[in-house]
Amino acid sequence: MRTNIVIDDKLMADVMASGDFKTKRDAVEEGLRLLKRKKAYAALLAARGTLFWDDSDEAWAKAREERQLAETVQEPVAAYVVKPAVKGRKSRAATDTRLPAKGKSA
Repeated sequence: MRTNIVIDDKLMADVMASGDFKTKRDAVEEGLRLLKRKKAYAALLAARGTLFWDDSDEAWAKAREERQLAETVQEPVAAYVVKPAVKGRKSRAATDTRLPAKGKSA
């Protein structure tokens, strides 16, 4: 997105020198990335003490079993019923005895 902004010249010069940025755009974009990371880190810190990590062998074995169960492909159950064919009526495939045209394969 193209935006015109007014930035303090001394602040930009200090940032450009300390961060070894080649352009002002690089410096501004890095600052925006830093703000985004800071928000994510704050959310992680807020979760501190609410997570439980079980590093026992039993927990690892259970996690492995759960992962294997999740990875197995289960066949879906058919949601339809196959009805028997009507007596005295032949399918189109059974009655089609035409030969293919010359030069063409079936």
